[in-house]
Amino acid sequence: MPAAISMQDAVRGRWAVAAMFSINGFLTGSWAPQIPVFLTRLDISKVTLGLLILLFGLGALTFMPLSGYLMSRYGSRAVLRGFASVCVFGLLIVALATNVPTAAIAMFLFGGLIGGMDVAMNANAVSVERRLSRAVMSSSHGFWSLGGFAGGSIGGFAIQHYGHLTHAIIVTVVAILLLAIAARYLVTDPRPMAQEHHKFSLPKTPAIYLIGLMALITMIPEGAVLDWAALYLKQELGADLATAGLAYALFSGAMALMRFAGDGVRNRFGAVTTLRVSSLIASSGMFVAALSPWPWLVIAAFAVAGLGIANMVPIAFSAGGNQPGMASGTGMSVVTTMGYSGILLAPSLIGFAAEHVGFTAVFMVLSGFLAIVFLMSNLAHAADFAAQPAE
Repeated sequence: MPAAISMQDAVRGRWAVAAMFSINGFLTGSWAPQIPVFLTRLDISKVTLGLLILLFGLGALTFMPLSGYLMSRYGSRAVLRGFASVCVFGLLIVALATNVPTAAIAMFLFGGLIGGMDVAMNANAVSVERRLSRAVMSSSHGFWSLGGFAGGSIGGFAIQHYGHLTHAIIVTVVAILLLAIAARYLVTDPRPMAQEHHKFSLPKTPAIYLIGLMALITMIPEGAVLDWAALYLKQELGADLATAGLAYALFSGAMALMRFAGDGVRNRFGAVTTLRVSSLIASSGMFVAALSPWPWLVIAAFAVAGLGIANMVPIAFSAGGNQPGMASGTGMSVVTTMGYSGILLAPSLIGFAAEHVGFTAVFMVLSGFLAIVFLMSNLAHAADFAAQPAE
C-alpha cells in the first residue's frame, strides 16, 4: 500500500510540474504580444526597448544561481512554490510600469522570477523522473511550449479588444488558478546534503560545466533560428515575408511535437543514444539549411533540425540534475544558467557575424556546434537514472 500511494503521489507530481511548466510558458508567451504596446505607451525607441529586454535576460541569469542555492537548502518543491507565487504577478508588474526607470526594474524582476522558477521546475521534474523511474523532462518542456503558444495566441486578441492592463490581469488570474490547483501536488526532494547548506559556492565537479557547455551550444542554434532564420530566407534566398515566417513556425512546431514523443524515445533507447541520434539529426538539418539554395528546402531542413534539438536540452537538464554527489538544484542551476546564456548571447553575436560573413557561414558553424554535442554525448549517462522511492 505505501508503495502504491507513493507512485500515485509521483504521478500527481508529474502533472503538477507539467502545470508549472505551462504557467511559466504562458507568462512568457503572454509577454510577446505586450511588446508593441510597451514600446508605444512608454514612448521609447527600439534601442531602449532592446536594453529593457536585455534586463529581462540579465534578471534571469542573476536569479538562476540564486534558485539553485535556495534549493540546496530547502529543496525544489518549496523554492518552486515560492518563485511561482511571485512570478504569476510578473507580467502585471510590467504592465503597470509607467516610465523607463520603473519599467527597467519591472523587466529585471520579471526575468529574474521567470528564470528562478525555470530552474526550480526543471529540478522538480528531475525528482519526478527519479520517483517514476522514467523520463518526463522532454514532455515537461513540451508543456512549456503549449503554455507559450496559448499565451501568444490569445494575447493579441485580448489586448486589442480589452487593453494591455486587462490582458495582464486576465493572465495573472489564470496563472494563479493553475498554481493553486497544482502547487499542493508537487513532489518533495531528498533532503539536501548538509555540506551544501553553509554558503553559496559553485560546484567543483568539472562534468557539470561540460554538461552546461553542451546545453549552451545546443541552445545557441535554437536562438539563432528564432531570431535570424526569417531574415536569412528573405535577404539571402529571396523568399517573401510569408514564406520566411514559416521557418521558425515549422522549427518550433516540430520541436514541440518531438518533445511530447521524446520521453518515450528516451525511455526505450536511453539518454546517451537518444542524444547521439538527436545531435546528428539536428546537425544534418542545420547543415542542409546552410547550403540549400531553395527556400522551401531550407524551411524543411530547419524543421528537421527542430526534431533533433527538441530533446537535447531536456536530456542535458536531466543529466545536470542527476549528477552523483550533488543536489539536483545545484547541478540544474549551473546547466540552465549556462544554457540560457546561449540564447541571450546568440542574437547580437550572430547578427555581428552574419554582417561580415553571411548567414550561410553562420549556420554552417552552428551545424558544427551540434556535431560537437554528438562527441560529448557520453556526459548524458547520468540522465539514465535508477528509481528513487519517496522518503
